[in-house]
Amino acid sequence: MLMRPAFMLSLFAALLVSLFTATASLAEEGYRIRPGDILRIEVLEDAGLNRSVLVAPDGRLSMPLAGTVQAGGLTVDQVQADMAKRMAGSFAAPPNVYISLERLAERAPAGSGGAATAATIDVYVMGEVARPGKLAVKPGTSVLQLFAEMGGFSKFAATKRIQLRRSENGVEKVYLLNYRAIEAGTGTGGSTTVRDGDVFVVPQRKPFE
Repeated sequence: MLMRPAFMLSLFAALLVSLFTATASLAEEGYRIRPGDILRIEVLEDAGLNRSVLVAPDGRLSMPLAGTVQAGGLTVDQVQADMAKRMAGSFAAPPNVYISLERLAERAPAGSGGAATAATIDVYVMGEVARPGKLAVKPGTSVLQLFAEMGGFSKFAATKRIQLRRSENGVEKVYLLNYRAIEAGTGTGGSTTVRDGDVFVVPQRKPFE
């Protein structure tokens, strides 16, 4: 039996309403952003700024023209308003900034307890990279191999000033890496083995850098 066009249109409209309701429910519940979440940021006035950004373990994220922004513990609307305010000085009129949750951080299953020997380790990559987020890599992965895993860098990347943030005995240490020198074979650090919990920060390139 064939469905009438009017009936099909009504069914399609009902499905759209259901989808919109399901999508909006997360925002209505006042979801608080957590480390490991990935946000999609779009700036109407400059599509070149559009990107997916990882919320770092400390709850912060980095965005061109806005700098370092606190996101952990806040709602999407709060971060959106703060970012628009920070960017306002770079535009003739206040910019239209839109933020959405692209992917939630993976949560460990309750009662999993973890395995005695991890098959992978978690490394965080943020800033001017192709695929920011938490990467699960095999133990023994080198820095250069990690760069390949994350898909390289964006056109805004300051590849001479990459930061490796590593916690050692409860104290965070920051190591600087020069990818251009490593690529040319004149720099060190490319063969360094990454560790569980390492955070790589690729800052935005400065003018004429």
